[in-house]
Amino acid sequence: MLKIILQLLLIILIFSCQKQQVPSVVTIKVPEIANDVWMTMSEIVDTAIYIPLETTDECLIDASMFRRMEYYKGKFYITATYRLNDDGTVYRKQIVVSSERPEGPYSKPAVIDEDGIDPSIFNDDDGRRYMLLNRGARIFELNEDATAQISKATLLYYGDQKRAPEGPHLLKKDGYYYLFEAEGGTGPGHRITVSRSRELMGRYEPCPYNPIMRQTDEKAIIQRCGHGKPVQTQNGEWYMVYLCGRKIGDGYSILGRETALDKITWTADGWPVVNNLDGPSAMQIKPDLPETVWESSYFDDFDGEYLSTDWMFPRVPEPDGVLLQDSHVKIKGSCADLDSMGARNILLRRQQHFKFTAVCKMKMPQLYPGQDAGMTCYYDENTFVKFGVFATQEPQPRLIVKAVEVIGEQVKESGSIELDFRRQDVYLKIETNDLKRTCYMSYDGKEYIKVAVLENVYYLCDEGLKKGKRFTGAMIGMYAYAGDFGSRYVDEYGRHGDDTLYVDFDWFDYQPEK
Repeated sequence: MLKIILQLLLIILIFSCQKQQVPSVVTIKVPEIANDVWMTMSEIVDTAIYIPLETTDECLIDASMFRRMEYYKGKFYITATYRLNDDGTVYRKQIVVSSERPEGPYSKPAVIDEDGIDPSIFNDDDGRRYMLLNRGARIFELNEDATAQISKATLLYYGDQKRAPEGPHLLKKDGYYYLFEAEGGTGPGHRITVSRSRELMGRYEPCPYNPIMRQTDEKAIIQRCGHGKPVQTQNGEWYMVYLCGRKIGDGYSILGRETALDKITWTADGWPVVNNLDGPSAMQIKPDLPETVWESSYFDDFDGEYLSTDWMFPRVPEPDGVLLQDSHVKIKGSCADLDSMGARNILLRRQQHFKFTAVCKMKMPQLYPGQDAGMTCYYDENTFVKFGVFATQEPQPRLIVKAVEVIGEQVKESGSIELDFRRQDVYLKIETNDLKRTCYMSYDGKEYIKVAVLENVYYLCDEGLKKGKRFTGAMIGMYAYAGDFGSRYVDEYGRHGDDTLYVDFDWFDYQPEK
């Protein structure tokens, strides 16, 4: 089940687009169904339409919210928060989808007009159904198919610590309603607490062993433990499924929030405790369950009609922003640079390993001065690396390959190799070793030249910059930047350039170190 939920988090729609001076636009096939309908998900996915998972100021859905699956009377239910907090008033509503199979197809989302985040569904043994939301644990009743709210929200309990209580989950066991909450914020103070009551709307008593899960060892690998939900296997074993961050370097988390599992035991006085109150385990015996292996696709030659579900966008691309055509992915240059939320045509995949090598083959781009394209190690618009081809006109028009680091207001450039623009292709390679990045280029994909070494990309970690929400982890992928330099450029004959830019990428390879 957890594998399926994690799979759902990775699926994002890719839209078709158009390139300058290409024969025609290829239309990516989408089922003949309204755009607002959620489409079939299965273990073999052809295409799907989803709301992009973001945690920027343009955020629609927080990925941590999209992890709540319930089973009720033959159907699986998933809840999430539909969220928009760009400039202006924050917009948040809850959505519920259902299916008879965990892999889908899922229904059109039912919208619950109640503000908050972290929705979860609780099914009481009398058949009544409820939704819980933050802050603290607020609860209201749903109709039987969980498509409508039928009572006002009521606060059950505001948590034990009383600091940022969220992520509420209810469990009924042995005559008690157990209420689990995440508290302390998403940083080092993150924790899981529990309280209980004999009545659903009664007085909740905090557990004397709270917090039942917290990392207190600053040197431990696993940190920021919280947002947990108890699960019982068919063999009767109890586990806590929770979010955490694995430390790298001096306490940095570059992979963002990850999902972990630890054993729950029940005390003689009926309280659940996780891992004997010793905090998260670095190693845990896996549950006695059939093994399911999730096969990731690390190499993409862009030969299919659809992009792999490993790809995502930090924000919705332009309607003509990305095109699959002739076994290439063609990315339209954004008018805004990567340091702006206006940069929409960025194709990324999550960094899943501490050590990996990423390579892309790119057709030698035709750039005007001020334009650039290539690979990016990306966190958000505040912190990223560009490693690509840059066009300059000083002292004369030329193409160079270099690395550019953006750390808030700070910009650092490393390496500079002039390219032979007469070559057909250029290969860009980034080797990653923990927080170190080494950048290479090649004309044939065999002999590589070292361009730059970035010794410490701490700024690509959740803790790398104190600005905005940061718990999504680093990403890597491809971009193109067009700006308005083309129209402002005038060559020796008085001819203006063109701001419309498409860059062709033949393939992208992400390979973890074995």
